[in-house]
Amino acid sequence: MMVLKESGIQQIDLKATHWLVGIQGETIQQPTGYYHWKVSIYPSNYEGSFNWNHPFYSSDLMQSMDCAIDLAKTFIVSCENDELSPSTIKEKIS
Repeated sequence: MMVLKESGIQQIDLKATHWLVGIQGETIQQPTGYYHWKVSIYPSNYEGSFNWNHPFYSSDLMQSMDCAIDLAKTFIVSCENDELSPSTIKEKIS
């Protein structure tokens, strides 16, 4: 179970018209290059520009890319249905 920390939610840029949902891998130093994954959501403008330093939401690291993909898919559905909000994020990951 992942728990969203209140400080993990950023204010939405009023010029944002779209959401970018991404999966990012972070290398864990081992001989073979092992990765942990997180899902981030960024507000984006109509041109697709976004600031990667300020995600609206960023999950905790997950050991499985499949889990990250599943979480990203649930956020994409929420975005498509115009249902993305801090309370939606808390419900989806609880």
